[in-house]
Amino acid sequence: MIMKTYETLFEKLFAAKDYVSGAQLGEELGLSRTSIWKAIQHLEKEGLIIDSVKNRGYKLLSGDLLLPQHISNNSPIFVSYNPQSQSTQLDAKEGMQEGNEPNTLYLAPTQIQAQGRFGRPFYTPKQGGIYMSLHVRPNLPFDELPAYTVLTAASIYQAIKNLTGIETQIKWVNDLYLNGKKLAGVLTEAISSIETGLVTDVIIGVGLNFAITDFPDDLANKATSLFSGQTPFTRNDLIAEIWRIFYQTDEDTLIQIYKENSLILGKMVTFEKKNFTYTGKALALSNDGHLLIELTSGEQIWLTSGEVSLKSWEE
Repeated sequence: MIMKTYETLFEKLFAAKDYVSGAQLGEELGLSRTSIWKAIQHLEKEGLIIDSVKNRGYKLLSGDLLLPQHISNNSPIFVSYNPQSQSTQLDAKEGMQEGNEPNTLYLAPTQIQAQGRFGRPFYTPKQGGIYMSLHVRPNLPFDELPAYTVLTAASIYQAIKNLTGIETQIKWVNDLYLNGKKLAGVLTEAISSIETGLVTDVIIGVGLNFAITDFPDDLANKATSLFSGQTPFTRNDLIAEIWRIFYQTDEDTLIQIYKENSLILGKMVTFEKKNFTYTGKALALSNDGHLLIELTSGEQIWLTSGEVSLKSWEE
Protein backbone atom coordinates (compact mmCIF):
# COMPACT_ATOMS: atom_id res chain seq x y z
CA MET A 1 0.00 0.00 0.00
CA ILE A 2 1.42 3.38 -1.06
CA MET A 3 1.48 5.99 1.70
CA LYS A 4 -0.35 9.25 1.15
CA THR A 5 1.55 12.55 1.07
CA TYR A 6 0.30 13.69 4.47
CA GLU A 7 1.18 10.31 6.01
CA THR A 8 4.76 10.50 4.73
CA LEU A 9 5.01 14.11 5.89
CA PHE A 10 3.81 13.14 9.35
CA GLU A 11 6.52 10.51 9.66
CA LYS A 12 9.15 13.09 8.64
CA LEU A 13 7.93 15.64 11.19
CA PHE A 14 7.61 13.08 13.98
CA ALA A 15 11.13 11.76 13.39
CA ALA A 16 12.64 15.27 13.18
CA LYS A 17 11.61 16.44 16.68
CA ASP A 18 12.55 19.99 15.60
CA TYR A 19 11.80 22.50 12.86
CA VAL A 20 12.18 21.29 9.27
CA SER A 21 12.07 23.76 6.39
CA GLY A 22 9.47 23.44 3.67
CA ALA A 23 12.27 23.41 1.11
CA GLN A 24 13.97 20.46 2.81
CA LEU A 25 10.70 18.54 3.10
CA GLY A 26 9.90 19.25 -0.54
CA GLU A 27 13.32 18.05 -1.67
CA GLU A 28 13.19 14.85 0.42
CA LEU A 29 9.64 14.00 -0.62
CA GLY A 30 9.81 15.27 -4.20
CA LEU A 31 6.97 17.71 -3.61
CA SER A 32 6.30 21.37 -4.18
CA ARG A 33 5.99 23.79 -1.26
CA THR A 34 2.29 24.10 -2.10
CA SER A 35 1.85 20.33 -1.75
CA ILE A 36 3.70 20.43 1.58
CA TRP A 37 1.45 23.25 2.80
CA LYS A 38 -1.71 21.34 1.81
CA ALA A 39 -0.44 18.23 3.62
CA ILE A 40 0.25 20.33 6.72
CA GLN A 41 -3.32 21.62 6.59
CA HIS A 42 -4.63 18.06 6.35
CA LEU A 43 -2.64 17.02 9.43
CA GLU A 44 -3.99 20.00 11.36
CA LYS A 45 -7.53 18.95 10.45
CA GLU A 46 -6.69 15.55 11.95
CA GLY A 47 -6.00 17.32 15.25
CA LEU A 48 -2.21 17.54 15.12
CA ILE A 49 -0.68 20.78 16.38
CA ILE A 50 2.10 22.01 14.09
CA ASP A 51 4.08 25.20 14.61
CA SER A 52 5.13 27.17 11.55
CA VAL A 53 7.94 29.75 11.81
CA LYS A 54 9.24 31.82 8.91
CA ASN A 55 12.77 30.85 7.84
CA ARG A 56 12.68 27.80 10.17
CA GLY A 57 9.85 25.69 8.81
CA TYR A 58 7.48 23.29 10.56
CA LYS A 59 7.62 21.51 13.90
CA LEU A 60 5.19 18.92 15.27
CA LEU A 61 4.17 20.02 18.77
CA SER A 62 1.63 17.37 19.65
CA GLY A 63 -0.52 14.63 18.18
CA ASP A 64 0.09 11.77 15.80
CA LEU A 65 -1.54 10.02 12.88
CA LEU A 66 -2.97 6.52 12.90
CA LEU A 67 -1.33 4.44 10.16
CA PRO A 68 -3.13 1.11 9.63
CA GLN A 69 -0.40 -0.25 7.36
CA HIS A 70 2.27 0.40 10.00
CA ILE A 71 0.24 -1.57 12.56
CA SER A 72 -0.39 -4.46 10.16
CA ASN A 73 3.29 -4.60 9.23
CA ASN A 74 4.32 -4.90 12.88
CA SER A 75 1.69 -7.27 14.29
CA PRO A 76 -0.14 -10.42 13.13
CA ILE A 77 -3.43 -8.67 12.32
CA PHE A 78 -5.18 -6.87 9.50
CA VAL A 79 -6.41 -3.36 10.32
CA SER A 80 -9.70 -1.87 9.13
CA TYR A 81 -9.68 1.89 9.70
CA ASN A 82 -12.85 4.00 9.92
CA PRO A 83 -12.30 7.75 10.48
CA GLN A 84 -16.08 8.26 10.84
CA SER A 85 -16.73 5.44 13.32
CA GLN A 86 -19.82 5.46 15.51
CA SER A 87 -18.23 2.67 17.57
CA THR A 88 -15.48 0.19 16.77
CA GLN A 89 -17.61 -2.55 18.38
CA LEU A 90 -20.31 -1.78 15.81
CA ASP A 91 -17.67 -1.65 13.06
CA ALA A 92 -16.55 -5.15 14.04
CA LYS A 93 -20.11 -6.49 13.99
CA GLU A 94 -20.71 -4.96 10.56
CA GLY A 95 -17.44 -6.42 9.35
CA MET A 96 -18.51 -9.87 10.53
CA GLN A 97 -21.83 -9.55 8.68
CA GLU A 98 -19.96 -8.58 5.53
CA GLY A 99 -17.83 -11.71 5.79
CA ASN A 100 -14.55 -10.13 6.87
CA GLU A 101 -11.91 -12.53 8.11
CA PRO A 102 -11.30 -12.90 11.87
CA ASN A 103 -8.16 -11.43 13.42
CA THR A 104 -9.17 -8.09 11.96
CA LEU A 105 -8.67 -5.01 14.12
CA TYR A 106 -11.27 -2.27 13.71
CA LEU A 107 -9.63 1.04 14.49
CA ALA A 108 -10.86 4.64 14.75
CA PRO A 109 -9.38 8.01 15.76
CA THR A 110 -12.50 8.76 17.82
CA GLN A 111 -16.03 7.38 18.25
CA ILE A 112 -19.33 9.19 17.94
CA GLN A 113 -21.32 6.72 20.06
CA ALA A 114 -18.63 5.19 22.26
CA GLN A 115 -19.93 2.87 24.95
CA GLY A 116 -18.23 0.96 27.75
CA ARG A 117 -19.55 -1.70 30.07
CA PHE A 118 -23.29 -1.66 30.77
CA GLY A 119 -23.74 0.73 27.83
CA ARG A 120 -22.10 3.65 29.60
CA PRO A 121 -20.84 6.44 27.31
CA PHE A 122 -17.19 7.39 27.57
CA TYR A 123 -15.01 10.29 26.50
CA THR A 124 -13.33 9.96 23.08
CA PRO A 125 -11.58 13.16 21.93
CA LYS A 126 -10.53 13.64 18.31
CA GLN A 127 -6.81 13.28 19.08
CA GLY A 128 -4.81 11.29 21.63
CA GLY A 129 -6.92 8.21 22.31
CA ILE A 130 -6.77 4.59 21.13
CA TYR A 131 -10.13 3.07 20.20
CA MET A 132 -10.11 -0.39 18.67
CA SER A 133 -11.96 -3.70 18.55
CA LEU A 134 -10.44 -7.05 17.62
CA HIS A 135 -12.60 -9.78 16.10
CA VAL A 136 -11.56 -13.36 16.86
CA ARG A 137 -13.36 -16.61 16.04
CA PRO A 138 -12.87 -19.24 18.75
CA ASN A 139 -15.70 -21.70 17.90
CA LEU A 140 -15.53 -23.16 21.40
CA PRO A 141 -17.97 -24.01 24.19
CA PHE A 142 -18.35 -21.10 26.61
CA ASP A 143 -16.55 -22.90 29.44
CA GLU A 144 -13.53 -23.52 27.18
CA LEU A 145 -13.11 -19.93 26.02
CA PRO A 146 -9.79 -18.23 26.74
CA ALA A 147 -10.12 -15.43 29.30
CA TYR A 148 -9.96 -12.78 26.57
CA THR A 149 -10.44 -9.81 28.88
CA VAL A 150 -7.64 -11.02 31.15
CA LEU A 151 -5.32 -11.76 28.22
CA THR A 152 -5.96 -8.36 26.64
CA ALA A 153 -5.46 -6.41 29.87
CA ALA A 154 -2.18 -8.26 30.48
CA SER A 155 -1.07 -7.56 26.90
CA ILE A 156 -1.74 -3.83 27.37
CA TYR A 157 0.19 -3.85 30.64
CA GLN A 158 3.18 -5.59 29.07
CA ALA A 159 3.16 -3.45 25.92
CA ILE A 160 3.25 -0.25 27.97
CA LYS A 161 6.05 -1.62 30.13
CA ASN A 162 8.05 -2.76 27.10
CA LEU A 163 7.87 0.62 25.38
CA THR A 164 8.05 2.99 28.36
CA GLY A 165 9.16 1.14 31.47
CA ILE A 166 5.96 2.38 33.14
CA GLU A 167 4.16 -0.20 35.28
CA THR A 168 0.40 0.14 35.38
CA GLN A 169 -2.00 -1.81 37.60
CA ILE A 170 -4.97 -3.94 36.59
CA LYS A 171 -8.31 -3.48 38.35
CA TRP A 172 -10.57 -6.51 38.09
CA VAL A 173 -11.91 -7.26 35.72
CA ASN A 174 -11.25 -4.99 32.78
CA ASP A 175 -9.52 -1.69 33.68
CA LEU A 176 -5.93 -0.51 33.81
CA TYR A 177 -4.93 2.23 36.24
CA LEU A 178 -1.95 4.56 36.50
CA ASN A 179 -1.30 6.54 39.68
CA GLY A 180 -4.76 5.78 40.98
CA LYS A 181 -6.59 6.92 37.85
CA LYS A 182 -8.13 4.97 35.00
CA LEU A 183 -5.93 4.69 31.92
CA ALA A 184 -7.63 2.01 29.82
CA GLY A 185 -10.59 -0.34 29.67
CA VAL A 186 -11.45 -3.58 27.91
CA LEU A 187 -14.93 -4.60 26.77
CA THR A 188 -15.44 -8.17 25.52
CA GLU A 189 -18.58 -9.36 23.74
CA ALA A 190 -19.27 -12.97 22.79
CA ILE A 191 -21.60 -14.20 20.04
CA SER A 192 -22.87 -17.76 20.17
CA SER A 193 -24.66 -20.11 17.76
CA ILE A 194 -28.08 -21.44 18.77
CA GLU A 195 -27.57 -24.48 16.53
CA THR A 196 -24.19 -25.60 17.88
CA GLY A 197 -24.12 -23.96 21.30
CA LEU A 198 -20.59 -22.77 20.54
CA VAL A 199 -19.24 -19.27 20.97
CA THR A 200 -18.49 -18.52 17.34
CA ASP A 201 -17.14 -14.97 17.56
CA VAL A 202 -15.68 -12.66 20.18
CA ILE A 203 -15.13 -8.91 19.88
CA ILE A 204 -12.53 -7.39 22.19
CA GLY A 205 -12.88 -3.64 22.52
CA VAL A 206 -10.14 -1.42 23.96
CA GLY A 207 -10.16 2.25 24.90
CA LEU A 208 -6.84 3.73 26.05
CA ASN A 209 -5.85 7.29 26.91
CA PHE A 210 -2.55 7.67 25.08
CA ALA A 211 -1.89 11.42 24.97
CA ILE A 212 -4.99 13.27 26.15
CA THR A 213 -4.29 16.57 27.88
CA ASP A 214 -7.78 17.84 28.73
CA PHE A 215 -10.47 15.74 30.36
CA PRO A 216 -13.99 16.96 31.15
CA ASP A 217 -14.46 18.17 34.72
CA ASP A 218 -16.31 15.01 35.76
CA LEU A 219 -13.35 12.86 34.64
CA ALA A 220 -10.38 15.04 35.60
CA ASN A 221 -9.93 13.33 38.97
CA LYS A 222 -10.76 9.84 37.69
CA ALA A 223 -8.96 9.45 34.37
CA THR A 224 -5.37 9.86 33.27
CA SER A 225 -3.28 9.58 30.13
CA LEU A 226 -0.06 7.74 29.38
CA PHE A 227 1.55 10.92 28.03
CA SER A 228 0.93 14.66 27.94
CA GLY A 229 2.27 16.73 25.05
CA GLN A 230 4.42 15.18 22.35
CA THR A 231 5.20 11.49 22.75
CA PRO A 232 8.37 9.40 22.27
CA PHE A 233 6.52 7.02 19.94
CA THR A 234 3.15 6.91 18.18
CA ARG A 235 -0.13 5.20 18.92
CA ASN A 236 0.69 2.89 16.01
CA ASP A 237 3.70 1.52 17.88
CA LEU A 238 1.72 0.80 21.05
CA ILE A 239 -1.22 -0.74 19.18
CA ALA A 240 1.10 -3.06 17.23
CA GLU A 241 2.94 -4.05 20.42
CA ILE A 242 -0.30 -4.85 22.29
CA TRP A 243 -1.52 -7.28 19.66
CA ARG A 244 1.92 -8.75 18.99
CA ILE A 245 2.07 -9.69 22.67
CA PHE A 246 -1.55 -10.91 22.64
CA TYR A 247 -0.90 -13.36 19.80
CA GLN A 248 2.69 -14.36 20.51
CA THR A 249 2.69 -14.81 24.30
CA ASP A 250 1.32 -18.03 25.82
CA GLU A 251 -1.83 -17.75 27.91
CA ASP A 252 -0.23 -18.89 31.18
CA THR A 253 2.34 -16.11 30.99
CA LEU A 254 -0.30 -13.45 30.33
CA ILE A 255 -2.49 -14.76 33.15
CA GLN A 256 0.49 -14.59 35.51
CA ILE A 257 1.18 -10.99 34.43
CA TYR A 258 -2.46 -10.15 35.17
CA LYS A 259 -2.30 -11.67 38.65
CA GLU A 260 1.07 -10.15 39.58
CA ASN A 261 -0.09 -6.66 38.68
CA SER A 262 -3.54 -6.73 40.21
CA LEU A 263 -4.64 -3.52 41.89
CA ILE A 264 -7.01 -5.25 44.30
CA LEU A 265 -5.54 -8.57 45.46
CA GLY A 266 -5.06 -8.57 49.22
CA LYS A 267 -7.17 -5.45 49.65
CA MET A 268 -10.64 -4.75 51.02
CA VAL A 269 -13.25 -4.18 48.32
CA THR A 270 -16.96 -3.54 48.05
CA PHE A 271 -19.37 -4.84 45.41
CA GLU A 272 -23.08 -5.13 44.77
CA LYS A 273 -24.97 -8.36 44.22
CA LYS A 274 -28.75 -8.67 43.98
CA ASN A 275 -29.15 -5.06 45.21
CA PHE A 276 -27.06 -5.67 48.34
CA THR A 277 -23.64 -4.14 49.02
CA TYR A 278 -20.96 -6.50 50.33
CA THR A 279 -17.50 -5.93 51.76
CA GLY A 280 -14.65 -8.39 51.74
CA LYS A 281 -11.02 -9.08 51.00
CA ALA A 282 -9.90 -9.97 47.48
CA LEU A 283 -7.99 -13.21 47.96
CA ALA A 284 -7.21 -14.69 44.54
CA LEU A 285 -7.80 -14.68 40.81
CA SER A 286 -8.53 -17.84 38.88
CA ASN A 287 -7.03 -18.53 35.46
CA ASP A 288 -10.38 -17.76 33.84
CA GLY A 289 -10.54 -14.36 35.50
CA HIS A 290 -12.86 -15.09 38.41
CA LEU A 291 -12.25 -13.25 41.69
CA LEU A 292 -12.29 -14.95 45.11
CA ILE A 293 -13.65 -12.72 47.90
CA GLU A 294 -13.66 -13.45 51.62
CA LEU A 295 -16.61 -11.56 53.07
CA THR A 296 -16.48 -9.93 56.50
CA SER A 297 -18.70 -12.80 57.66
CA GLY A 298 -15.92 -15.25 56.79
CA GLU A 299 -17.78 -16.73 53.82
CA GLN A 300 -15.78 -17.07 50.59
CA ILE A 301 -17.42 -16.51 47.21
CA TRP A 302 -16.28 -16.36 43.60
CA LEU A 303 -17.29 -13.39 41.48
CA THR A 304 -17.49 -14.17 37.77
CA SER A 305 -18.47 -10.70 36.58
CA GLY A 306 -19.50 -7.28 37.78
CA GLU A 307 -17.55 -4.45 39.37
CA VAL A 308 -15.68 -4.00 42.61
CA SER A 309 -14.49 -0.82 44.30
CA LEU A 310 -11.49 -0.46 46.56
CA LYS A 311 -12.70 0.24 50.07
CA SER A 312 -9.86 2.75 50.60
CA TRP A 313 -11.10 4.80 47.61
CA GLU A 314 -14.51 5.19 49.21
CA GLU A 315 -13.22 6.55 52.53
